[in-house]
Amino acid sequence: MKKTGSRIKTLCLAAAVFSLAGCGDKSPLDPADPVSLTIWHYYNGSQQSAFDSLVEEFNDTVGREKGIYVQGFSQGSVPDLEAAVRDSAAGKVGAEPMPDIFSSYADTAYEVEQAGALANLSEYLDQDELEEYVESYIEEGRIAADGTLRIFPTAKSTEIMMINMTDWEPFAEATGAALEDLKTIEGVVEVARAYYEWTDGQTPDIPGDGKAFYGRDALANYFIIGMQQLGVEIFQVENGEVELNVPREELRRLWENYYIPMVKGYFAAYGSFRSDDVKTGDLLAYTGSTTSAMYFPEQVEQEDNSYAIDYAVMPAPVFQGGKNYAVQQGAGMVVSKSDEKHEYAAVEFLKWFTEAENNLQFGCVAGYLPVQKDAGSAEKLDQIIEEQQLEVAPKTYDCLITIFREMDGMMLYTNKSFKNGSAARKVLEYNLADKAAEDRAGVVAALEAGKSLEEAAAPYITEEAFEEWYDSFCDTLQSAVSK
Repeated sequence: MKKTGSRIKTLCLAAAVFSLAGCGDKSPLDPADPVSLTIWHYYNGSQQSAFDSLVEEFNDTVGREKGIYVQGFSQGSVPDLEAAVRDSAAGKVGAEPMPDIFSSYADTAYEVEQAGALANLSEYLDQDELEEYVESYIEEGRIAADGTLRIFPTAKSTEIMMINMTDWEPFAEATGAALEDLKTIEGVVEVARAYYEWTDGQTPDIPGDGKAFYGRDALANYFIIGMQQLGVEIFQVENGEVELNVPREELRRLWENYYIPMVKGYFAAYGSFRSDDVKTGDLLAYTGSTTSAMYFPEQVEQEDNSYAIDYAVMPAPVFQGGKNYAVQQGAGMVVSKSDEKHEYAAVEFLKWFTEAENNLQFGCVAGYLPVQKDAGSAEKLDQIIEEQQLEVAPKTYDCLITIFREMDGMMLYTNKSFKNGSAARKVLEYNLADKAAEDRAGVVAALEAGKSLEEAAAPYITEEAFEEWYDSFCDTLQSAVSK
């Protein structure tokens, strides 16, 4: 009996092992009957060329072997893509069918997930595979109510500071300003004040014509990350519900270090992006996405003059005494809910696209950070460039290297998704920026009427002015999240 029982146990164990092996290797794909996938994205120019090249490589290799054929389609800009996705998800007349995969930021993905239109990616990735990716990137994609993965991290970015060194050097030599001063937000304000006064002093017969030194893209990031650096999570999200955390003193520091220098003309925003303002010579430095490095101009172009400029890349400034938080941003890819064959094939492509060699190849062109842990280093980047014989723009390379070197001491952060998250972010993006632009116009009018800068700015920077803005800002933000 013991012998028979032992044999039965052995057979059962063998059957179990065989069954598990079969489950691990099981694939619904058939190379003889390939599945076609459509991808919608917002890449354009060199980014689209790099993406299309990788798609073609996949189709010719792994795709051909497994039975997957991928086609990518640019929808134009991010807003264009989001509008197309919303129309498709809502089944609007004339809208195209939902793509199998589409690029998406967390707020848009959250909306589509609430409609039940996204595939559960956790069903197609085991724990070992998930652990290959940067943990915070995976956590950002867990937007489903049950915590399962809905956004596949494919390319990420953070923020850097870029500086026109050609025009910085004579200013620094004359005033003693140092790049070290630009490591804190307060330091940037002080340098910007000195630059305004220095440029104003070069035309003594025209008082009040000093030039702005600095600007920043994505003011919403200034709020979210700035508050995080000061120990405050502005959007506290639990189970998809948000509670606002808007303490007066921390918001006052943000107001003092953006609104006041904007009103006084130390900071500025003229074009669509701050790199545009560097190109026209209206700014010397800005904070923007790592992906903006490719747009930093080769020269300053003015109506009566143009000249080549050199550049420097630095980490984005942090509030003095604050924690070294930096924004984690960049759209991932989501998979539309369909059938096992299409969903499985979509994940197979995304896994291939995010392998270190392929992801860095894309990031070298686009300025994106790779998403797997073993890809995020200067050594790995140099290895891939050499092996693939890649031509990488120096500005993009320097930008990526700067972030890789700082990564160990940097904490990446992005807020969790919640209902009306997009509306709330728009308040952060435009509320203070619009007020600063309006009030700056009032200051300029007062300067033209003969007042000094201090006299012209005085009505806008009082305690009462802050309190008025603070109350209005909190009401507007609360209204946005309560829709």
